[in-house]
Amino acid sequence: MPVLWAGTDAGKAEHHCTVINAEGAKMLSRRVPNNEDELLELLRDVLDLADGDPVTWAVDLNAGGAALWIAILVNHGQKLLYIPGRTVHHASAAYRGSGKTDAKDAFVIADTARMRRDLQPVTEASGIAMDLRILTARRMDLSADRTRAINRLRAQLLEYFPALERAFDYSMSKAALILLTGYQSPAALRRIGRARLTAWLKNHGVRTITSAKSVADAAVTAGEAQHTVVPGEETAAKMVRTLAREVIVLDREIADLEAQIEGRFREHPDAEVITSMPGIGDMLGAEFIAATGGNMTAFGTPDRLAGVAGLAPVPRDSGKVSGNLQRPRRYNRRLLRMFYLSAQVAAIHCPESQRFYQRKRSEGKSHKQAILALARRRLNVLWALIRDHCAFETAADRPHTVAA
Repeated sequence: MPVLWAGTDAGKAEHHCTVINAEGAKMLSRRVPNNEDELLELLRDVLDLADGDPVTWAVDLNAGGAALWIAILVNHGQKLLYIPGRTVHHASAAYRGSGKTDAKDAFVIADTARMRRDLQPVTEASGIAMDLRILTARRMDLSADRTRAINRLRAQLLEYFPALERAFDYSMSKAALILLTGYQSPAALRRIGRARLTAWLKNHGVRTITSAKSVADAAVTAGEAQHTVVPGEETAAKMVRTLAREVIVLDREIADLEAQIEGRFREHPDAEVITSMPGIGDMLGAEFIAATGGNMTAFGTPDRLAGVAGLAPVPRDSGKVSGNLQRPRRYNRRLLRMFYLSAQVAAIHCPESQRFYQRKRSEGKSHKQAILALARRRLNVLWALIRDHCAFETAADRPHTVAA
């Protein structure tokens, strides 16, 4: 049983640490710069204060500015708990005083760690999990940048050349983006014509002559349908060219990043097990490792993991209202997205998942409810596969016994 609890209100430049004993009395309160030497000094002082007895540490961030402090505590074998900032905010209302200070928040963090027994410990993530966390986060940023650039491109085209905006799906067609790097206006497309534009597209990276001809035909047809020059067309066309080039560059960056993610994910010992599940490929598997740290023991049970993933509904009963189940307020959205997307794919391509989905639909559940139920079931299966380190097998793959 620990005799001291040390709560840290983490910040970018400084942390505030408050230490309390088993009675809740304050033993130490100190503001510490977010530097290694000062943090190590704080660790030594608190351990000296404990005089050899165990100390439980708690922090309100599990990344960002608290990363160095967490690494120091984990590397020194200290028990560390994570208390989300929302929990600290709501708990503060139960303490005397309406003001908010770092010292008060640090005390609340320490006292919450002293009283609660359901807090998630912070464990050291593997190098692969940390790399995948960084790489997948960057991939999400680049994907968001790509979506924004395409939306701006389409909006700009719509202002002066709506026929060309309608002609292609710019989020899917690389050939259409290549077209926009050279020709963006109705007059320019009419001048070059179908044959010359086909040759130009083929020389600038469009892989097949069939695709080049199709894009050229659609583009020139759009150009022939509009002869009116909209004010600002020249400037808008330059902007469209810039945005098209930006999307092409982003596509290359995303492809390179996905190759890095796939290579690093395949180095994880559970990669084959995870991707044996229908609907989970390298990208979603990497998202799973990045979100969980690749360490199932940190969650304890599949129910706990389901709660973190937002797949375990919690009751919202009050008075005569009962049986009202809702998604928890706090959950890992990336983990929920991973299970939801994989369940959608499995509901189409996996026979067992198809049967489960259809059964839920026959019970009156909507498509979304049925997919969420399937995602929850698949979470249990994935947990068991990782626990036993065995690959997923369909009913057809399992050996059948023949009665004598």
